[in-house]
Amino acid sequence: MSEKHKKRSEEESKALIRRLNVIEGQIRGLAKMIEEDRYCVDILMQVSSVQSALNSFNKELLSSHIHTCVVEDIQAGKTEAVDELCELLQKTMK
Repeated sequence: MSEKHKKRSEEESKALIRRLNVIEGQIRGLAKMIEEDRYCVDILMQVSSVQSALNSFNKELLSSHIHTCVVEDIQAGKTEAVDELCELLQKTMK
């Protein structure tokens, strides 16, 4: 993992944390469904919902990354940011 850091606006941080808190709640809901011996189909539908929420989170964060980090690096002559982005996309699009 990289040791780079990115300063996010308070608004962006709050929005990302809010999304993660919703996802965390969905995960706790899944655990409760297992504890309650809920029907497999119901659990699988909730898992699908969690995956969709994580995908939305990834899209939002990726867009921000491209518009800020990648653009700033390229403008600073750090074209290796493109290679890093391509590697990231390959890893996240499995």
